[in-house]
Amino acid sequence: MKRLNYLILLLIAVMILPASSLQAKGKKDKPSKEQQVTTGAEDRATWVKLMWKISYPVVHNLAEGTLRRNMPIETRSGNTRGYDEVTYLEAVGRTLAGVAPWLALPDDDTEEGKLRKQMREEVLKGLKNAVDPNSPDKLNFTKQPQPIVDAAYLVHAFLRAPKALWEPLDDTTKQRYIESLKALRNRTGAYNNWLIFTGLNESFINWAGGECDPFRLKIAKNKIREWYVGDGWYSDGPKFSMDYYNAYVLNPMYVAMLETLAAKKRASQKEVDEALQRMIRHSEFCERIIGPDGTYPAFGRSVTYRTAAFQSLADVALREKLPAHVTPAQVRCALTAVHRNMYEGNQNFDKNGWLVLGFNGHQPEAADGYTSTGSLYMATLSFLPLGLPADNPFWTDAPADWTTKKAWKGENLPKDYKVEY
Repeated sequence: MKRLNYLILLLIAVMILPASSLQAKGKKDKPSKEQQVTTGAEDRATWVKLMWKISYPVVHNLAEGTLRRNMPIETRSGNTRGYDEVTYLEAVGRTLAGVAPWLALPDDDTEEGKLRKQMREEVLKGLKNAVDPNSPDKLNFTKQPQPIVDAAYLVHAFLRAPKALWEPLDDTTKQRYIESLKALRNRTGAYNNWLIFTGLNESFINWAGGECDPFRLKIAKNKIREWYVGDGWYSDGPKFSMDYYNAYVLNPMYVAMLETLAAKKRASQKEVDEALQRMIRHSEFCERIIGPDGTYPAFGRSVTYRTAAFQSLADVALREKLPAHVTPAQVRCALTAVHRNMYEGNQNFDKNGWLVLGFNGHQPEAADGYTSTGSLYMATLSFLPLGLPADNPFWTDAPADWTTKKAWKGENLPKDYKVEY
């Protein structure tokens, strides 16, 4: 009878307890991703590995002149006609905008340093190929409106790492880029965040010594400022859209544009400071949407840009401008959890290592009609803090819980607020 009662109790336990609970009784399993506590050095190694995994196919193939040959073109509809004219510049500009701060770090003899030097050398080789008329991978700046967008991401890379990516280029290559940017002026795009792309392109021409278009600069600067709706958020055009474009484009690129203009006395420091404070506020929202398990909601347009949703947060962390109640360690730990969820597995990559359409997996139905394979490489924008050296507190401080993790554990939670600027 005792044995029968024992078997009945065991059966009940099997029925009502999760499998993980029973396994824990018998052995100590390796902690899940969410449970693992890692050091800052381990987190940095993970970031480098995952950023390399995403970006190296683009960087290496452009350097070798094989980007067009080897990069697939995937679209929601399956029709690739016309995308072959724009997707490669998308891949290059968006990839480099994210990896630029890391490439700006000095060389050293560490394993990471060797990888960084290798990538920097290949990037510089590829940048020359990208505007060489005789290169099979010469990028398109003259057909369709889309290059207006992705030239701006490439410009953002130059501005984030001028000494590493712009100054080493030979004069002929530099002039080719300036002429390529000027060639964009015979087209216009949508009356929304596209104004920032135009403005950033023109501000870079001015910064690099070329002759910019003052009218395009004025329209971009003034309209984006008019579209500010408060609390760190801009309207994407005349009407507000609830999506991640404030991180993809609006906050980081507006700050970059104003900083570049201020260096040439075309914007005031007050304008720069105002825009930066707005981005800092927006970065707080970015941090708070990261769930306790390192997931975040998939809503709005262009969710296939994946972790570009955290560009505001990553940019503010890189600048070491995080609010006092948002510590560098909690941002590091939160983004590490996000990166591991997204990129440690292969669900977001094809068999050759290229990103696939989707949010977390191959989900082409989630893509917008303007999205193709190259569009996805905006994902690198969440890795900007790799531009902070390994001995920076972002990487050396002890692990810390982020806001939602503390909230759902019942720990002290700082009161949220709204800003008036």
